[in-house]
Amino acid sequence: MSVTFITKMLNIHKLSISFQGDYLFENISFRLKGGDRVGLIGKNGAGKSTLLKIIAGELDFDEGQVAEEKEIKLGFLKQDIDFTYGRSILEEAYEAFTEIKQLETKLTFINEQLAERTDYESEAYNQLMIDVNDVQHQYEIIGGYNYQGETEKILQGLGFHRNDFSKLTDTFSGGWRMRIELAKLLLQKNDILLLDEPTNHLDIESIIWLESFLKNYAGAVVIVSHDKMFLDNITNRTIEISLGKIYDYPKPYTEYLVLRAELKTLQLASQKNQQKQIEQTEKLIEKFRAKASKATMAQSLIKKLDKIDRIEVDQDDNSVMSVNFPVSVVPGKVVIDIQNVSKHYDELQVLNNVNLQVERNSKIAFVGQNGQGKSTLAKIIVGDLSHDGYIKLGHNVQIGYFAQNQAEYLDGSKTVLDTMIDAANETNRSKVRDILGSFLFRGEEVDKYVRVLSGGERNRLALAKLLLQPLNVLVMDEPTNHLDITSKNVLKDALMKFSGTLILVSHDRDFLQGLNNKIYEFKDQRIKEYLGDIDFFLEQRNLENLREAEKREVHKKTETKSDNKQSYKNQKKLKSLNNKLSKVESEISQLEKEIKDIDIELAVNYDVTVSDPKFFEIYERKKNNLTKLMAEWELIQESLEELL
Repeated sequence: MSVTFITKMLNIHKLSISFQGDYLFENISFRLKGGDRVGLIGKNGAGKSTLLKIIAGELDFDEGQVAEEKEIKLGFLKQDIDFTYGRSILEEAYEAFTEIKQLETKLTFINEQLAERTDYESEAYNQLMIDVNDVQHQYEIIGGYNYQGETEKILQGLGFHRNDFSKLTDTFSGGWRMRIELAKLLLQKNDILLLDEPTNHLDIESIIWLESFLKNYAGAVVIVSHDKMFLDNITNRTIEISLGKIYDYPKPYTEYLVLRAELKTLQLASQKNQQKQIEQTEKLIEKFRAKASKATMAQSLIKKLDKIDRIEVDQDDNSVMSVNFPVSVVPGKVVIDIQNVSKHYDELQVLNNVNLQVERNSKIAFVGQNGQGKSTLAKIIVGDLSHDGYIKLGHNVQIGYFAQNQAEYLDGSKTVLDTMIDAANETNRSKVRDILGSFLFRGEEVDKYVRVLSGGERNRLALAKLLLQPLNVLVMDEPTNHLDITSKNVLKDALMKFSGTLILVSHDRDFLQGLNNKIYEFKDQRIKEYLGDIDFFLEQRNLENLREAEKREVHKKTETKSDNKQSYKNQKKLKSLNNKLSKVESEISQLEKEIKDIDIELAVNYDVTVSDPKFFEIYERKKNNLTKLMAEWELIQESLEELL
């Protein structure tokens, strides 16, 4: 039986915010409730991140209100995070449990007092005994004895290994730190999750795990993402910010595109009709102005024209990147020969005796969990890292390299134009402005300083720089991070047309589909070849995961046989808990129905309903009983999970 949760809601009512006198959005309203999985979309600069910051309480707004229910818990995953140095991964993840940690501190203090004091008969000592019982009870209720296991489960789901848990966060990259922050949010059991590009630093397996987690999430989720597949797999609602307004569709991303196209057709028709009326009115005004006897009528028409709420239609931005990676010269048949390549960072072995031969015109993808050596091998290939083993580039090979953090290497004190001119040579310096134009840097855009560019604009600039060097082999490490959906599609088309050799490190399934004919999975310091595309790889990996799950199941069965008595006790307890669960669920359903009926009565006939002097007492009692039952349901579920 499924239980319908009555969850907390958040209302956005007639919200407006302006910058330098211009409204970013005006009078927007919508509601978030449990079970909502919202894809928040819009053009770059439309206000998506701004809206998330407002909901999170990190940014003030001009007008309207954000009305949230009492004690609503909200988690916000931002692009930029601040970490306290010196904590291990586990210690940082445990920061999610503020209340539990406070109770642990209190318990430690009380137990120290009990151990040190000898006034056993005193009132103060007796009070300490009462306090320790109260705190322990509260600690148990809020999950104090379960949070450590839950933390480990979430961290492993996001790609961490057990031997990583004791390592300091200082030693991990920004991507891995982002995962820790995401883990903390998932552990907090927030009523609302705000996720800004959560997949940017996740590998495919972790994305699949996150999808599964969010699908079963009881609260509301609002996601800003450029990953179409991720949005389609998770969301059941799409909110678009366009021209200062919002459009709310009860559909995932791809289905929203169909509805949006239909709406846009209607909007354009209405706009056309309105424009005809405006033109006719303007002609009448000009006609009447010429006659003194009609001057009053002309003024009346002018006022009428001023009051018209003009229909605006957000046109698709057809100014997209025009990317073309020309092949400089034709290289030899084997472009890269890798033999027995190994790499370690101090104590950490990343690659061990890796062998790989890359042939001309291959389209290869490196996939696997972060930290398994994908970016490391890419850097070795382009000569950026020392290594053990043998690597040889073939005849006439000219490599172009796009690093994962390429944008960070750009000089913020330079303009866009200066950045390109400094990277150009005598033969292509005259083409710099044309290249920039094809990457959407036009007119005054080229005079912008790099430091004020968005993440997507920096990535575009880094891609533009690639065209200034001769190449026939492209090595690209996460080139789609921060690119909007349109730019990603343009880049994908360009890479599909590229007649040279491509080595692509990416976690973006949608981007990889149809782009590669060979996949190399990085795992346990080695690589495994899959002769197919990304869909073939995922199919194969799912089979492998199933086999691994079967092995674990066999292990569990062996352990169970060794203790039949314990198994019998567990079965009895399991049966008892399931009976309790059914009873509680039945009571919850009945109460929810009763409360719903009351809510309908209130809406239809408020005055008569509240005239009963005992109405609010009964109403509150039912709601309190429901809250208690829900808490009981959660405790039973936790007990069941421990047994299963």
